[in-house]
Amino acid sequence: MTKQSKTRPLNVTRKLFESHLVSGEMKTGREIGLKIDQTLTQDATGTLVMLELEAMGLDQVRTELSAQYVDHNLLQVDNRNPDDHLFLRSACEKFGIWFSPPGSGVSHPVHMERFGKPGKTLLGSDSHTCAAGSLGMLAMGAGGLAVAMAICGEPFYLNMPKVVGVKLTGKLPDWVSAKDVILEMLRRHGVKGGAGKVFEYYGPGLRHLSAMDRHVIANMGQEMGHTATVFPADEAVRTFLRQQDREDDFEPLTADAGATYDEHEEIDLAKIEPLMALPSSPGKVVPVREVAGEPIYQAYIGSSANPGLRDFAVPAMMVKGRQVHERVSFDINPTSRQVLENLAGLGHLADLLGAGARLHQTGCNGCIGMGQAPATDQISLRTVPRNFAGRSGTQEDKVCLCSPETATASALMGVITDPRDLEMDYPVFDDSRTFHVEDRNIRPPARHPELSVVEKGPNISTLPQFDGLPDSLAAPVLLKVGDDISTDEILPAGSKILPFRSNIPAISEFTYTRVDPSYPERAKQHQESGSLIVGGENYGQGSSREHAALAPRYLGVRAVIARSYSRIHWQNLCNFGVLPLKFTSDRDYDDIEQGDELELNDLASALQSGDKIVAKNARSGKRYELGHDLSDRQIRMVLKGGLLNVMREELAA
Repeated sequence: MTKQSKTRPLNVTRKLFESHLVSGEMKTGREIGLKIDQTLTQDATGTLVMLELEAMGLDQVRTELSAQYVDHNLLQVDNRNPDDHLFLRSACEKFGIWFSPPGSGVSHPVHMERFGKPGKTLLGSDSHTCAAGSLGMLAMGAGGLAVAMAICGEPFYLNMPKVVGVKLTGKLPDWVSAKDVILEMLRRHGVKGGAGKVFEYYGPGLRHLSAMDRHVIANMGQEMGHTATVFPADEAVRTFLRQQDREDDFEPLTADAGATYDEHEEIDLAKIEPLMALPSSPGKVVPVREVAGEPIYQAYIGSSANPGLRDFAVPAMMVKGRQVHERVSFDINPTSRQVLENLAGLGHLADLLGAGARLHQTGCNGCIGMGQAPATDQISLRTVPRNFAGRSGTQEDKVCLCSPETATASALMGVITDPRDLEMDYPVFDDSRTFHVEDRNIRPPARHPELSVVEKGPNISTLPQFDGLPDSLAAPVLLKVGDDISTDEILPAGSKILPFRSNIPAISEFTYTRVDPSYPERAKQHQESGSLIVGGENYGQGSSREHAALAPRYLGVRAVIARSYSRIHWQNLCNFGVLPLKFTSDRDYDDIEQGDELELNDLASALQSGDKIVAKNARSGKRYELGHDLSDRQIRMVLKGGLLNVMREELAA
């Protein structure tokens, strides 16, 4: 590990990168390797991680701390989810991993409460792991296999990002909160404007944002396609850790005087107004006042994007002594057992229930389509991080993203309402006070892991093994899709599909069915010979779930050709031996039609030499030059058929 530079002032991000650098140079766009201190897995992705650890023969974790959370697949309508919960618990005992059982809460706020530590790196198999940047951590989402490698003590590889300094000035006005800050960033940058960047917030406006406010901003940085969001570890972080009885974990971490950034922008918090992202993209942001008056069906409070006690307490104070509109389902989704117990102890839970709220168990729930789906053609206002079409569980849904204040004001009035128009004083919640700490349910690593036996229910299957990339491909384009295709469209979440997360043959039957229901059957006809997918900009945005790469590969996809990729999905494709190629001309994307057969030759030599790869269209006879951004390490992975094959080869040597 390198030592911090003594010759120039550093921002917080570069301090974090430099103190964890194990390979490469910190030059923008260059591949680097980082030491990972902590890992986070959740049940929708963690089952595969545990199977991967087993396949690699791990004895005990080689990180400072690894934690597994059960927060996504909480519905127990048959044996599959509870069987997997037992599997995860037993695997944690075997490998030395902390285990957070069902009902303890959403991974990101719970990890922040119990384990987050300034100055550390955190890698999680959930794209919103970046939320821990609120504590002065370098926290990033990745595919499960990359996290499994980190648990085994291997570095995490990525391309060195640019660092964008975001100076905050002023103070948020009444009825405006942290959700509106990140929505303002999304209004500016859209869903791909953060690609290849870390956003570091600094400036005098920070003194008015609590650690949980910062969590809200850091969490939804992922919706801009960023690498990470970083905040300094200052007095707000010390206050939060003191509230969690962990003040000894505090280490100050701030930018040096005179530190610079690759890019710079500024937000005057005093000028922000209530904002809302319209269906069906987090980047489709407008002022609430522009859409006020539209009737709503649902107002949903909670999720990893608004998980703090104040995000529930303020709505409780707003509805105290009042009733929500008779047409509105007012859904309260507590994010941790600690938050729920504090809401009860402070009387806020009674106020919410008295106003007509529906209380749900602590977990992700409706955010990923596990219940709470809205009615057909009805508007749902949610404090969740994403509103991709169909993600709620209702096809062609009308999910809007907004702050707790906007959602609650609208629940009271029955229509989209700018909370500034309410005839009430803004309820101020003091989140610097001391609250009840709940950590009894989270289970530490087993004292005698050698006695542990991994329990596998009938829904757990072995990981498929894939062959290496052939030197020549003549394969059909079975699917052509447009810009901003999300992993929810490639391999959907939801209560019907995610229970198959440990059974790749079964879950592959849902691949791309939201785009083309016939795709799985058509793909199986080319499962042995191979097929291609053509995509637009920002291919694979959204969730880190590696199933969106693994299931297509299982169905025979050997390469994706797109205009550009989302970072995590691009790496997941490499991890499972799918070649991610890029168009060098947008005209070529326009020229290719679904059903065309493309011929690609001399792939190994072209990849290794850095030459362009040429694809010939059998229909038109046209040739297309294709490029890639793969490192030598990734090229080897793709040629060998994926990272697991590389590791098996190295372990056998």
